[in-house]
Order: sequence, then structure tokens, then C-alpha cells
Amino acid sequence: MMKSDFNTMTKAELRAYLVAHPNDQAAFYAFVDRFTSEASPETFPMPQSQAEMEETAQLIHQKVQQMNIRH
Repeated sequence: MMKSDFNTMTKAELRAYLVAHPNDQAAFYAFVDRFTSEASPETFPMPQSQAEMEETAQLIHQKVQQMNIRH
């Protein structure tokens, strides 16, 4: 069997390949490497109160909605 070149795949192709081949560890590591290398290095402190937790949940929900609109 010929190995796939994960570096030449688009994100969508790599994701689809991984879904079709869930036991391919090389594909999994390529997927994780690709997405973590493009992730924002910005970190945020943990919420310290119920109000901060609710605000964080709302911000996450808004971000997910924005991401779904773009795709």
C-alpha cells in the first residue's frame, strides 16, 4: 500500500483522510501538527467566578457560530 503525503493535503483532505482511516497514526499526528502549528498562541486565565464562566461560555458559543457561518 502506498503512503499518502499528508503535507500536500489541504486541511479538508487531511481531515477526510483521517475520518476514513481512523487507525492511521501518521495521519493523526500530521493532523495534530498541522492544526496546532496554526493555532493562536494566545492563552487566557481560567474563569474565577460563575459570571466569568457564563461569559466565557457565551464567547465560545459566539466564536463557534462565526466559524460555522464562514464554512
